[in-house]
Amino acid sequence: MHTSDVMLDIRNLVVEYATVDGVVHAVNDISLSVKRQRCMGLVGETGAGKTSTALAVMNLIPTPPGVIRRGSILVNGYNVLRMKDTEMDAVRGKEVAMIFQDPMTALNPVLTIGSQIAESILLHEKVSGAEAEKRAMNMLEMVGIKGTRANDYPHQLSGGMKQRVVIAIALCCNPHLLIADEPTTALDVTIQAQVLELIDELRENYKTSMLLITHDLGIVGDMCDEVSVMYAGRIVESGTVKDVFTDTRHPYTEGLFNSLPNINNRAAQLTPIPGLMPDPTDLPPGCAFSPRCRYARSKCRERVPEAKWIGDTHMVACIAYEDPGFRIERSKR
Repeated sequence: MHTSDVMLDIRNLVVEYATVDGVVHAVNDISLSVKRQRCMGLVGETGAGKTSTALAVMNLIPTPPGVIRRGSILVNGYNVLRMKDTEMDAVRGKEVAMIFQDPMTALNPVLTIGSQIAESILLHEKVSGAEAEKRAMNMLEMVGIKGTRANDYPHQLSGGMKQRVVIAIALCCNPHLLIADEPTTALDVTIQAQVLELIDELRENYKTSMLLITHDLGIVGDMCDEVSVMYAGRIVESGTVKDVFTDTRHPYTEGLFNSLPNINNRAAQLTPIPGLMPDPTDLPPGCAFSPRCRYARSKCRERVPEAKWIGDTHMVACIAYEDPGFRIERSKR
């Protein structure tokens, strides 16, 4: 038994990919932790490094071209980066499970959905094939699909049902940590809400810790206890949802909030963040956000900002905070 209250502990993680265009700096020295029975939201634009972080936790970075240069990842006390393949087989699904982004490609098209759930159960539990099939049907019922459909193939299901099957596979062995990588991206809006509600309900029932990867701040506000904001492979701000939502400190986080529609004022104009995410093979010197930041100063382009704690739970990585009088203000719309 592990007495620590931290389920996932990532320290100084660096992930790179070698390509013909150069080295992609996907994850650049990030550290974050997820407490037991808590939900951490990992937020950022496409290309920020969120999925690479998740794959590193699962020890599934494709090699080549990917490589974990340094860092440590502890899942329930186990250092997954030091494990052999056979050891990781026992950890994936039992200690940590992942709901992948696209349910269309996450399932094997030539196996029935029941057999795919049962396969995970047989891998981790000492049960008979008949018992595994029975539990697979029960899991389908739990995620809102009739157990009699266990003999169906993925192509016979809708997108929302496929995602429910993926959730059933992830939770069938009651993992301690669940990673959900933008689990509603491929679904329509009404189904998105149902799937998110299901994930949250099952997480509460199973007392599971969760790392929720998303670009939707509304989802974070509804489901998460803590949030980390990621930009160009780095964590730029983190804290409780209350910290980040009501006391926004990093200019990038400010830009994310200012680019959201104002439902109380339909005439209000959006305030988009200027420019684009930098090329991960050619990151700018200093702070990677400085070319897009309206507060940027010359020193912002000279060195990478260090993490600064501005409270017991609130962290920001911005050189401007070396000036004690610096504050940001969200645009009034």
